[in-house]
Amino acid sequence: MLRIIGIDPGSRFTGYGIIESDGIKSQYIHSGYIKVKGDELPEKLGYIFAELSVVIKEWKPEVMAIEKVFVGKNVDSALKLGQARGAAICAGVSAGLSVGEYTPTTIKKAVVGRGRAGKEQIQEIMRIILKLSNKLQVDEADALAVALCHAHNNTRLGQLYKNLKTTGAGW
Repeated sequence: MLRIIGIDPGSRFTGYGIIESDGIKSQYIHSGYIKVKGDELPEKLGYIFAELSVVIKEWKPEVMAIEKVFVGKNVDSALKLGQARGAAICAGVSAGLSVGEYTPTTIKKAVVGRGRAGKEQIQEIMRIILKLSNKLQVDEADALAVALCHAHNNTRLGQLYKNLKTTGAGW
């Protein structure tokens, strides 16, 4: 079983979720979110880095998975998100973790089966898949989905499926 930390970066809230998985079976370990503190962006980025460093040290994941930035209507928000993402990646890399990066659509397809799933669907499917009794906060549910996506995309079975799909060969 591989211990994976998934990160849903944000300049106001950064979610994290830790699972152990063999790519087929996944077990919930821990999750939460960081309510980012600081008045200026450099302070906020330092806070994300420091807090995630503590989480990584405590829970000892073996790899990190993080959501890629997409540019929607607000370029300024995308830039801030990219910087928060960079702070999170630096926390992982400084702890010696390799980092997998996934688009929001890839994450949603991996856990829900379609790329346009809503936040509520992600929350509910994470609760069901990971056998949790309580509803998850949005950012931690998204982070767990990132971790689960990484688990599914990095198993031998997942690699075989991707290779077959790429070459056009069938089962």
